[in-house]
Amino acid sequence: MRTILLAAAFAALSLSAANADDLLATRYGNTVVVKMTSGMEVHMYYAADGTFTGKVMGMNYPLKGTWKSDGSNVCLTYDPAPPNMTNPSCTPVVAHQVGDSWTANGNTATLVQGIQ
Repeated sequence: MRTILLAAAFAALSLSAANADDLLATRYGNTVVVKMTSGMEVHMYYAADGTFTGKVMGMNYPLKGTWKSDGSNVCLTYDPAPPNMTNPSCTPVVAHQVGDSWTANGNTATLVQGIQ
């Protein structure tokens, strides 16, 4: 379960600063794929209406909730909150575009086109 929480937090860290009006614009209709050092993979999806969903590949553990931008942070409120995770979970925004890959804490994230 700890790996799931780390994956969700890492996915939140990967959010885009597409423009000043809409921090998540490059995420809508696309997928943030997070490959954990543990081998686990998480797919996260953000919608313009302030909601998000996600899934832990190979497990029946869906992620869902709402997001809200707060200055240079994005806060995710999970429904329900995963065990041992604060709700909301706020993280700094990092700019990325479709096709970008990056690493943080040894994990790799990629913003891929479309819902995957």
